[in-house]
Amino acid sequence: IYADPAKRLELYFRPKDPYCHPVCANRFPTSTMLLKVRRRTKKKKELDTEEQVQPEVQFEMEILGIVTTVYKFQGMSDFQYLAMHSGPDGKQTSMYDKVLMLKPEKEEFFNRELPLYIPPPIFSRLDTPIDYFYRPDIQHRSGYNNPQVSGENLIGLSRARRPHNAIFVNFDDEEVPTKPLDAAVQNWNKVCTNPVDKKVEEELRKLFEVRPVWSRNAVKANISVHPDKLKLLLPYLAYYMLTGPWRSLWVRFGYDPRKHPEAKIYQVLDFRIRCGMKYGYAATDMPVKAKRSTYNYSLPITVKKQVSHTVSVHDLKQGLGTAGTSGARKPPSSRYKLKESVYIFREGALPPYRQMFYQLCDLNVESLQKIIHRNDGTESECTERDGWCLAKTSDDLRDSMSLMIKQIIRSTRPALFSNTTSTEDSKEQLAYESGEDEDDEEEEEEEFKPSDGSENEMETEILDYV
Repeated sequence: IYADPAKRLELYFRPKDPYCHPVCANRFPTSTMLLKVRRRTKKKKELDTEEQVQPEVQFEMEILGIVTTVYKFQGMSDFQYLAMHSGPDGKQTSMYDKVLMLKPEKEEFFNRELPLYIPPPIFSRLDTPIDYFYRPDIQHRSGYNNPQVSGENLIGLSRARRPHNAIFVNFDDEEVPTKPLDAAVQNWNKVCTNPVDKKVEEELRKLFEVRPVWSRNAVKANISVHPDKLKLLLPYLAYYMLTGPWRSLWVRFGYDPRKHPEAKIYQVLDFRIRCGMKYGYAATDMPVKAKRSTYNYSLPITVKKQVSHTVSVHDLKQGLGTAGTSGARKPPSSRYKLKESVYIFREGALPPYRQMFYQLCDLNVESLQKIIHRNDGTESECTERDGWCLAKTSDDLRDSMSLMIKQIIRSTRPALFSNTTSTEDSKEQLAYESGEDEDDEEEEEEEFKPSDGSENEMETEILDYV
């Protein structure tokens, strides 16, 4: 618990009781000392029996160290629910021996007549008493009628739309937009208040002049811009493709990749590292971290948002920038930049994550580019699945890339392939994709991950704008 600052310390008053609800302690920073106090009592010899002799008491104190973190139990300790039954006479009887299976039981155990006992499905998320302020009823003007509610999306009525104003285009749409929405222009002009923002806007314009189609990760790796401002800048200069071979990509206004065969090099490839026994290595053997792990999720009762700590002397010595202490670590020109590996695939290097979205022009391997350009000059039709490429081009690319990754893992961990099974035996074993175990080797943390909320980059980006 101490190693994870986001966890709360749990105390069970009855550890062997599965129905025991813990009381949780919150973590607080402190600057206190741990003292060791020893009390010595020395009795004096009695000279006269009539006189009462007071013992001599001495205290010895020693400082053992400094305490920087304390845990305080501030919740309700009587927040419990017991497996009990109230009889007609009001007598409480325990039901633990009737509902708990401590050993393999016979059929008679399950056919017994028992009082109805239904434990609560969930406990409250809060363990401290608070005043809940209900929202008052909305008073409408006279003559107001509630809008027609559709059963398809009821939750949408209670959430305000995000003011990013991006334009989404499907592969089947006939035309593409030539200019941004007026609201997108107003939003960007509202936040573009300093020369740095103007410079970022010009840099992004030049990127779209050189290459009309970009992924958001590729943009983040080429210019340094705060993610919140990038959400407003991209709809100002480009539209977003939802479906087709350019899905999850940003396209310059007025440019239609469906009408230009040379746009096939900008198509997207959804690549996922294959793992399983039939490939010779499992998910735990790969030196590639998952974007997130199911083991990182915690119950609501055990999670507490981190409190911003006070400024320490070390922070003052390092110097605080406008973005906090991170300003002392990275210069402003590259503070928000991602590494090239988040959008470029190179031979001999592993991808940073197990699922990647690459544009075909960013596959920097000669053999892969030969697969992409097999039909140069003979492109006849742009399809939704393969775009301007030949059929099954994506499958061929994934097979070649998977073979390269297998060779890298073979060279770094040869013991995995020393006792490989036969091909027929390996086909019988099921392959699986997992993101639960992560490699123990520490890597340099990036301030902004390619994905902020979903395992699928495309889904994450759509949720930012819809």
